[in-house]
Amino acid sequence: MDQVDVAVEALSKAILESPVYLEYREQLEKVKQFPELKKKIDEYRKKNFELQQRPDYAFDKMEQFEKEYRGFCENPLVSDFLAAELAFCRMMQQIYGRLVEATDFE
Repeated sequence: MDQVDVAVEALSKAILESPVYLEYREQLEKVKQFPELKKKIDEYRKKNFELQQRPDYAFDKMEQFEKEYRGFCENPLVSDFLAAELAFCRMMQQIYGRLVEATDFE
């Protein structure tokens, strides 16, 4: 195994043992106990992603989306899962950003 492979293995292990990842996995397991809720969360995440990726992104559509799901997101299982997922995604974005910055990739 070369030096990069060793470093990737170490980074992967550190991520899997991080409090952020462990919290995400804990919240995911809680949500999975309720398949219908998990399905609704997945639909919410998909719609949210699609709205944000549209070339004609409009704040009024996002406001309508937020109104539609306001009560849904107040469910502690949903809000805790989404918060844990967001924290994990941000951690991964920071890692990717640091790697790109460190390699002076243009």
